[in-house]
Amino acid sequence: MTPNKNDCIPEQFIFEPVKSCPVVVNFKGEPVTSDAGLTLIAELDRKREITSRLAACFKDYREQNRIQHPVTAIIAQRIYGLIMGYEDINDHESLRHDAIFALCVGKVINSPQESITLAGKSTLNRIEHCPENVSSRAESRYHRIEHDASAIETLLVELFLESYRKAPRQIILDLDVTDDPVHGNQEETFFNPYYRGYCYAPLYIFCGKNLLAAKLRASNVDPASGGLEELQRVIKIIRSRWQNVKIIIRGDSAYSREDIMAWCESQTEIDYVFGLAPNNRLLQLSHSIQYRASQEYSRKIKPVVEFFETLFSPSPDVIKDAAAFVDNSVWYCSLDYQTLGSWSRNRRVVAKVEYSYEEVYTRFIVTSLPINKIPPGRLYTQKYCPRGNMENCLKEQKLGLKSDRTSTHTFAGNQLRLWLASIAYVLLNTLQKQCLASTELKNATVETIRTKLLKLGAVITISKRRVLIAISSACPYQEIFATVYKCLSQLPSQSLIMT
Repeated sequence: MTPNKNDCIPEQFIFEPVKSCPVVVNFKGEPVTSDAGLTLIAELDRKREITSRLAACFKDYREQNRIQHPVTAIIAQRIYGLIMGYEDINDHESLRHDAIFALCVGKVINSPQESITLAGKSTLNRIEHCPENVSSRAESRYHRIEHDASAIETLLVELFLESYRKAPRQIILDLDVTDDPVHGNQEETFFNPYYRGYCYAPLYIFCGKNLLAAKLRASNVDPASGGLEELQRVIKIIRSRWQNVKIIIRGDSAYSREDIMAWCESQTEIDYVFGLAPNNRLLQLSHSIQYRASQEYSRKIKPVVEFFETLFSPSPDVIKDAAAFVDNSVWYCSLDYQTLGSWSRNRRVVAKVEYSYEEVYTRFIVTSLPINKIPPGRLYTQKYCPRGNMENCLKEQKLGLKSDRTSTHTFAGNQLRLWLASIAYVLLNTLQKQCLASTELKNATVETIRTKLLKLGAVITISKRRVLIAISSACPYQEIFATVYKCLSQLPSQSLIMT
C-alpha cells in the first residue's frame, strides 16, 4: 500500500518487550554515516586539486546567481560516489542528504542558513546527458553545461606527469582494449563476435598503474584503430615536459601494425615491443629451437621414465603424471623477419618455444630493441610479459569503479562517464601510491581499499563550533587511517607544486 504523504510519522515505535525489557525505536538519533573514510579522499583531492581541475574543463552557461550546485561540487559528488561504490546517478537521490558527502564537496553543514542538500539525479544528469541534436549548450534551454573533451584528455596525461618528482629515465606505455557491454539502444554499439555481445571497445593507455588515456570506441572497429593517434597525442604532451625520457610502447599482437611500428622507428628514443601472431613461416624459422627444446626435454624426462620402469611397467597415464613434475624446456631466439607485403622492412622477431610432455607452445614478439642491448630471453620475460599487469588495472576500472556503466543514450555521454571513472581511478591510485605504500593496502584492490579504509561507520555530531565524526573504536584499521592522515598532512598543495 502506497503511504499517504499527509500521514504523520510517530515519534516513537514500541515493540514487544524482550525479557521484560521494553524496546523503543525512534528517529531522534545523531546522523550516522557508513562512508566516514571519504574524508581522506576529499583531503587528498583538495591537496592535489584533481576534481577541481576536471571541473575547469566544463563550461557552465547557467545563471550563476540562481544555481545552488556549482560544477565543482557536482563533479566532486559524482566522482566521490564512484569511489564509494555508488555508480549510478539514481544512487545520489538517497545520498543528497548525507552529511559526509556534503562536507566533502564543500558544503557548510553547521549553519542553519545553508542547506546541506546535495545535487539530485536530475542536476547530475545535466553534466552527463549530451543531446546529439544540440550544437551548443549555450543555445539549449535545459542542457547548459558542456565539457571540453580535449582538455579532459590532456588532464589525464598531466596528472600522470605530476605524479613524478623528477623525470624518469625510461617509461613503458601499455596499450590494450577491453569491452563495455551495453543493454540498450546506445549510439555506435555493435555486436562484437570476439566478446560475444553488444558492447563498446574502449582503448586504454597505462604506464604501470597510471592511467593516461581512456578512449571510447565503437566495437566494430579494428582493435588498433586510433591507437597511433592516441600515442602521438600522449607522447607529445610527455615530450613537452620530459624531452629526454626513453619511451617503450608495448601491446599485444593487435598493435603490431606497420603504421605504429614505422612511426616509432622514425622517432628518437621511442621503441616498441608487440606481440606477433604466429604463421607457418615463423614456425618454420623457429624449427631449430623447437628441436633443441625437445631434445633438452627428452634428457630431463628420461631419468624419470627409467626410474618407473625399474619398478613396474608404467602406462602412458603414469608417465604423463610423472611428466608434470619435470620442468618444461624453454628456449628463445631472435629472427630476422619481414612479411610479404604489409611490412616495409625487416624487423627483429623473438621466438619463445616451451616444450612439455603434452604439446609445444610457440610465441612471437616483434621489437625495435636491438639484440646487442637486450638478449631474447630477457626481452621476452622482463619487457614483454609484465604487460599482463595492465589486465589488473582494467579489472580495477571495470569491477571496482564500474567504468563499463556506459548506459546513457549518446556516445558523448558514455565517453564522459568513462572519463569520470578514470578520474576516480586516478584519485585512488594517488592515494595508494602516496599514502598507502608502507601499509598492508599498498597492493590492495579498489574494493579492498573501499571496504577496509573508506567504508567506515561513524556518528556525526554537528554544532556551530565544529563537526565531529566519531568512528567506531572497534575499527580494526585505525593505524592505517592514521598513517594516511599523516601522509596527507605532509603533502604540499598542488598550487605550491606548480609554483
